[in-house]
Amino acid sequence: MTRLLAYAAEASAALWRNRTRSFLTTLGMIIGTASIIAVFGISKGATSGIAATFASFGQLPIIAIVDPTQNYPQFAQMQYRDAARVRAELGDLADYVLPYSDRKWLVRYGSKQQYLDVQSDGDRYDTGALQEGRHINLDDVESAAHVTLITPDVEKALFGNVPATGKDVRINGGRFTVIGVYSPLSGSFFNTFAGSNTAAIPYSTLHAIDPGPIDNLLVYPKSAAQADEVIAATRKALQHIHGPHAQYFVQNGAAQVQTFEKVLAIIGTGLAAIGGVALVVAGIGIMNIMLVSVTERTREIGIRKSIGASRNDIALQFLMEALLLALAGGGTGMLLGLLITIGGAEFISKTIGTVIIPYVLIVAIAIAFSGAVGMLFGMYPAWRAANMDPIEALRS
Repeated sequence: MTRLLAYAAEASAALWRNRTRSFLTTLGMIIGTASIIAVFGISKGATSGIAATFASFGQLPIIAIVDPTQNYPQFAQMQYRDAARVRAELGDLADYVLPYSDRKWLVRYGSKQQYLDVQSDGDRYDTGALQEGRHINLDDVESAAHVTLITPDVEKALFGNVPATGKDVRINGGRFTVIGVYSPLSGSFFNTFAGSNTAAIPYSTLHAIDPGPIDNLLVYPKSAAQADEVIAATRKALQHIHGPHAQYFVQNGAAQVQTFEKVLAIIGTGLAAIGGVALVVAGIGIMNIMLVSVTERTREIGIRKSIGASRNDIALQFLMEALLLALAGGGTGMLLGLLITIGGAEFISKTIGTVIIPYVLIVAIAIAFSGAVGMLFGMYPAWRAANMDPIEALRS
């Protein structure tokens, strides 16, 4: 260990003597390491934030919608009664099948009013967190109760700073009691995705007000492993009801989320690979400058060998210099990358919610990559210096 520390001190002194050249050599390492860390950290954080937010929605259903590209989509329109018929045909494959509709209706409270997305809700598939009140329950569904849940933006727009729970509003002319207010979703992206200006009412109540076709069916499989079987059975059941020519898109909500996360991971890996190219270029730069250093110090190498230095001693000396160059650039790049990651995490947290950045993993990757680049690209110059003929070296 003492010997290695001595070589490290000597290598540091050699690099400091040519500090401008050393700094310019490490720029490639700084840029490459910073880009890899930033891309890796931000992509991991974004993936974790998206996964956590979707997990807060609870079990994601299989969604069946009418294929609008078919010749006569009106003949394939799903009706409220289809939910019970599909549920009966699926048997043990599904826990429950529920109708879903979304209407743009006028909501009023006193003199204040606005058009909202009024969505059907039920006692089984709404698991969104509430900041006040309660969810719609089975009694509400069975009695087609005139109750509603609203989002925080709606509460603020209609009620100001006064709690909305217990107050009555008018939805499409009918009187509804606010029984709860959803907690705000963390992140503007998901507020846009899930709708920040919405009201939810029991699906039975929405059907009583507007008994027309429903928008889609929500199918909740008994087992996630049977999702593909449930998709096929749902499509078959709908075609049995509406005819063999009726076409439907039946999609697995959970699988779509997983696909989205995989796409993010692939994009992050691809961008990190581009940063890896910068590291390779930086490694070539280190090798080039070390070869220049070997050429400049040929006589020094000859003197060292003539007084007893072994090939391993010479090789270790130059390998240590290359390693220090790589670690200096990698360390600086790591700090820069962490600053970019922290800034990116702040922005992402406002867009998609709280993110988790694996900082320990990031630091480990930075150190490992820097050390590997230094060792890999420093080996040839070190080997060349170690294999110099001492007599030829002294004559140069």
